[in-house]
Amino acid sequence: MAFEGLTGRLQQAFGKLRGKGKLSEEDVKLVMRDVRMALLEADVNYKVVKDFVKRTTERCVGQETLSSLNAQQQILRVVNEELTELMGGSNARLVYSSSPVSVFMLCGLQGAGKTTMAGKLAGYLRKDGKRPLLVACDIYRPAAIKQLQVVGSQVGVPVFERGTQDPVATAREAVEYARSHQNDVVILDTAGRLHVDEALMDELARICAAVHPTEVLLTIDAMTGQDAVNVAESFGTKLELTGVILTKLDGDTRGGAALSVRAVTGKPIKFSGIGEKLSDIEPFHPERMASRILGMGDMMTLLEKAQENFAAEPEQAEDLARRAKNADLTLDDFLTQMQQIKKMGPLSGILKMLPGMSAIGDIDIPDDAMKKPEAIIRSMTPKERRHPEVLNASRRRRIAAGSGTTVQDVNQLIRQFEEMKKQMRQMMNQARGKKGRMRFPMGRFR
Repeated sequence: MAFEGLTGRLQQAFGKLRGKGKLSEEDVKLVMRDVRMALLEADVNYKVVKDFVKRTTERCVGQETLSSLNAQQQILRVVNEELTELMGGSNARLVYSSSPVSVFMLCGLQGAGKTTMAGKLAGYLRKDGKRPLLVACDIYRPAAIKQLQVVGSQVGVPVFERGTQDPVATAREAVEYARSHQNDVVILDTAGRLHVDEALMDELARICAAVHPTEVLLTIDAMTGQDAVNVAESFGTKLELTGVILTKLDGDTRGGAALSVRAVTGKPIKFSGIGEKLSDIEPFHPERMASRILGMGDMMTLLEKAQENFAAEPEQAEDLARRAKNADLTLDDFLTQMQQIKKMGPLSGILKMLPGMSAIGDIDIPDDAMKKPEAIIRSMTPKERRHPEVLNASRRRRIAAGSGTTVQDVNQLIRQFEEMKKQMRQMMNQARGKKGRMRFPMGRFR
């Protein structure tokens, strides 16, 4: 995942202040020297690093000491605020046109992931209640139109294409088509090049002049590092960019692009691609990303993911909450929880959103980590799932054989289930007489 190396280096730097009660000027300079090296190694633009370190140092040295914070907490707070400001300060939402159709044009170099990101964005907007239309304006890259059609079908969004016709004409016709077919958002997947050239910029400028896009979003591969800054500057001088989309932020990248591009272009990062699936797209929240970089987790995004998955099946969630309140849970409920967690993404990614988890280094959890407990529960009869107390030795041997596991695995699952029910009863006893709704905690399988 992006920023892992930077996170580790920053935590080492702040660790030097552990145990210190007061923040001295010498402490600040010592830590900021390490912070500077960590940012440079993460491929952050040199000028951006220089300005960042200067501002942060001035704030740390000149600030009034807060009695409630120790030295480490004081400098961490300032660095967190400055990182947030460096990446834009707050979430920048998409701007929609006052006319019936909003046009979003994605531009960038070839290989940045524009076509896939166009599909991700279309799927995201569709879930948000919009009626997007994808438009194939890349007539040069082999199979580009076919690729867009494939991703469009996967997210349930129609694709408008006119073969190798002039992309400017295609964009203009697509907007008219959208107006007559009740599509309120048009997403243009434009052509890229291996490098910035006049032919590319001229075509993009002509498309802009023809359809006047509401948003011109520069798509940048986060793995390009320092070169992403040069790309952003080149596009920014030729086009009226309104925002940036970072792709491949889940890759083995140092993260310099995310920390540099906002300062260099002056344009906000609006979305980030965080995985290979078409659902792996997130609105970019600078404050949350700063928290991740500093190893403080990202509970807000985690809660939103959980809320989104439970909201998709409201009746099931309400029934689960009702029985949780009565501590009347079954192994079927345990299975349901695991399935909901799986929908939230890879387990390693979920764990790293928890505060402090990044400090333990790489978390290598296979994607099929839940297959074993699922297989065990599915090998049980309906009665055994509802009443696990009937599971004697012979039944457990049968279940182990049917699920391809061991009796020890079956015993472990039952112990964890019983522990979860015990904790649930304790929570309900503590909540008796108190007002408010109880949240249903997700189970875990070691």
